[in-house]
Amino acid sequence: MSDEQFEKLRQELRRGILVLAVLGSLRQPHYGYSLRKQLQDAGLDIDEGTLYPLVRRLADQGLLTSEWQQGEGRERRYYQLSPEGSSLLESLGNEWRALNQHVGKILEVNDGTH
Repeated sequence: MSDEQFEKLRQELRRGILVLAVLGSLRQPHYGYSLRKQLQDAGLDIDEGTLYPLVRRLADQGLLTSEWQQGEGRERRYYQLSPEGSSLLESLGNEWRALNQHVGKILEVNDGTH
């Protein structure tokens, strides 16, 4: 498998968890850069061209609330989970844990460690 093929598959895998990671991070209010920094600090490097459209889409779907706040000399738009977003985060979190457990078992069996 070429590096390019691997990278495409890796990106596809990551894309599926970014919504969950963003929703989880937005239990507390963040503006774009602070959200990106929190995700990076957690080991998920995400470029602005991916993050900002995702956040706008989640807000358009009613999963996030947003408000402009003055901070450090300029206004910033802060995003946070809406009640619908909190409910979805709980459901997706449960689904993630179950999938992670099942895939973990499959990988253990295929690795010969189980």
